[in-house]
Order: sequence, then structure tokens, then C-alpha cells
Amino acid sequence: MRSAYDVAVIGAGVVGSAIARELAAYDLTVALIEARDDVGDGTSKANTAILHTGFDATPGTLESVLVARGYHLLKLYAEKTGIPVEVTGALLVAWTPEEMAALPALAAKAERNGYLGCDLVTSEEVYRRVPSLGTGALAGLTVPDEAIICTWTTTLALATDAVARGVDLRLNCTVTGVTPTRDGTALTTSSGEIQAQWVVNAAGLGADHLDRRFGHDRFEVTPRRGELLVFDKLARPLVPCIVLPVPTSRGKGVLVSPTIYGNVMVGPTAEDLSDRADTSTSQDGLSFLIDQGRRLLPALMGEEITTTYAGLRAATQHPDYLIEIDPDQRYLLVGGIRSTGLSASMAIAEHARDLLHGAGLTNTRRGDLPPPPRLPNLGEAGTRPYQDADAIEADADYGRVVCFCERVTRGEVRDAYASPIPPTSLEGLRRRTRVLNGRCQGFFCGAEVAALVQRSGGVR
Repeated sequence: MRSAYDVAVIGAGVVGSAIARELAAYDLTVALIEARDDVGDGTSKANTAILHTGFDATPGTLESVLVARGYHLLKLYAEKTGIPVEVTGALLVAWTPEEMAALPALAAKAERNGYLGCDLVTSEEVYRRVPSLGTGALAGLTVPDEAIICTWTTTLALATDAVARGVDLRLNCTVTGVTPTRDGTALTTSSGEIQAQWVVNAAGLGADHLDRRFGHDRFEVTPRRGELLVFDKLARPLVPCIVLPVPTSRGKGVLVSPTIYGNVMVGPTAEDLSDRADTSTSQDGLSFLIDQGRRLLPALMGEEITTTYAGLRAATQHPDYLIEIDPDQRYLLVGGIRSTGLSASMAIAEHARDLLHGAGLTNTRRGDLPPPPRLPNLGEAGTRPYQDADAIEADADYGRVVCFCERVTRGEVRDAYASPIPPTSLEGLRRRTRVLNGRCQGFFCGAEVAALVQRSGGVR
């Protein structure tokens, strides 16, 4: 790898990967720098995995514009790359007279955001759509274009595309110092010094710390923990669409949603922490979510909980995305990207590109871009390798299941290690194949999978 670049993008989450991919479409040398040992290993790996239309964003904000644009960009990109998406639609449910009275204003807000698909529906229609809901729902608001998506595949697709376009992906590379130079910035990292004419700060939970290294003091990240419950696939028929609460001044509340992998999810909680690495779950969070689930869908409590997990969002004191450019420092901040960052990622990348071009970065587009990568399908709605007779006939390893809960085959594990960005841990392998992600959480298949991985770092 080189040591000097036109642009260094710091942070290989979904936003940073999207920005690196976008910039690599131009006549530029680009580095994508990540402190962890894998892409998408921070905030991007643990969220509600919903592709938002932006219907409920605050009108007039940068977030509202970029989420609405990003929805369409990512949906189209998913079709090209194999990112699994299911347009299940969403239903906001009003349980109190106050919530019911708020629904028309939410529909009007959606229209101000350019989304015209919402409809107010009666209690009878609410129960027709979701018969298993608890008693007492008074009315609802439909959002037919809300969708579920695989956040793991999204980040991996964007990063893989970036690498194919010539981006240098530098993992295990922690930025520890920033020094202005005549031509840009010298980044001191755990892997040596990196020179960059321009720096893009997409460091997520660490974006404020990096911003201060550039001499700014404009925001502070508060890690907001969101805990979630994941129910067994047998619960999926209970939840045909995303069930959303009516937002209040206290936040968006707890949702119930199907997942792209066939499960049902309840959450998230919202707890501000001081520890930016604390993704543990808690007894209080578990109890709270069980109580909420029991109220929303009582029948769900009769199903098995497969697992619990928690993610951290980069909350700030600002109500909007914080995307600002400093042409003198040749520095772009992309901060305060909350839970909508997955949906907005590709639009954020476009916006970052335009700001950089406006500040003097070359806008000469390359004519030799490779086609986007085609990633393995992890979604239940599409054909998986164990179901594909033609694939199995061509390669018997696609018929040799190693993870029986998730029906992951030996061929998929092998392919993950032969990919442009191979996993460096079992967690990374899980995000690429779903292995160890099922009912037994690796109890049955863990030893066999580990043995496969230990063979020269992959499968032979």
C-alpha cells in the first residue's frame, strides 16, 4: 500500500465505506482507514436494520433530505449487488387518544418530506393487517414503502466495491495524531504515518475526538445503547410488517419488526452511556423489552428468544447531521450520523463528494469503473445455496451444511475467506454467512466451524 493519498476516509462503517466508494469513482487515490480488524464492526453492525423512507424526519433538515434520497439509492444498489431487502411496509399504531390525535400531523409531516404514501387507518384495519397485536389499538398510519435490509451485507458491499475501484483498505489502523502539512495532513497511525491531501472524518463514535485533533470543539458524542431481543423464526408469521410506536417527546420508542433473516426483533432501548465500547446487554433492558413486547404482541411472548444484543449510536447535542467542510484545513467532518445513517449512507456519500468538489477536489470521473460486486444472499426471501440445485450440482460444497440452524454451507464459508475482504474472526464470518447465528448460537456447529476456519485461516 502507498503512504500518501489524495483522500483519507477515517472510519469503515457504512457511511465511511459509502464515501470511499463514491470518491473512488474519480481520478483520486483513496485510503479507507479503520481502527478495528473488519469493516462495519462498530455502530453499523448492530441496529434495527430498517431501510427508512424518511417519512418521519424533521422537515427541512439535512437528515430529511439525505434519508429520502438515500432510500432510493440504496434500494437500487441492493438490486445490483444482492443486498437482501424486503419491502414489508410499516404500521404506526396509536394506543392512546393523544397518540391517535397525533397521527394526522405525522401524515402531514411525511408529505412535507416528499413522501405521499401514508394513509390513516381505523382500528379494524390495524387488526386486519396485524391480527396478533395486543388489545386496545385505536388507529394507525401506514407507511407502505418502509423495508428491512441486511446491514451486514450493505457495509460489506460498499467496502468491497470501494476496494475493487482501487481504494486501499487499511484495517487495524488507529489514528493517534494529526499534523498539518503544506499539502494537507500527516496522520500518525498504529500502522505508520499516512499523508493525505484531504481527510474525511467518518469515525462514528470517535468522530468528536478526531474533530478536536483538527482544532475544533463543535460537538460531543454520547454513546446511546440500544438493546434488542431476537425471537425465533417460528414467530415470523406474527409480524407481517414493521410495527412502529407513535413518536413522543421521549423518543421513537420500541418497535417490533421482522428481520431479513426470518426472525422477529423487539427494541431498541435508548440509554445514554459514558463508555463508548459498552455493547453489553442488561437485565433492566431485557425486562423492559419483554414488558413492551408483551403489551404490543402478547402471542410473541410464547415464542423462543434466540438471542439479545446491543448497539451504540453516536448521539450528539445537535438535532441534525453535522456535515461541514473546512477548505483551509482540507478537512470534512461527517458526524452526528444517528440510526438513519444506514438508509442515508449513499446520499451522504454524494453530499460529501459535492462538498469536496466544491472545495477544489478533482471532479474528473474515471471511465474504467468495474461493475459492482455481487454478494451472497443472506435473506430468507431469496434462494440460498442449500436450496440451489444447480449450484450444488456445480459445487457439492454448497450442499454440505455446516450450520443447521441457519442452513449455512461449507461452500459459503469457503467463499467468505476467498472474498476481497475476508473475515478475521468468527464474528466477521457470522456477518458474511449467518453461521453461528441461529437457535443454538453455535452450540452445535461451533466446533466444526472453528475447525474449518483454523485450516490455514479458511476452508480447503
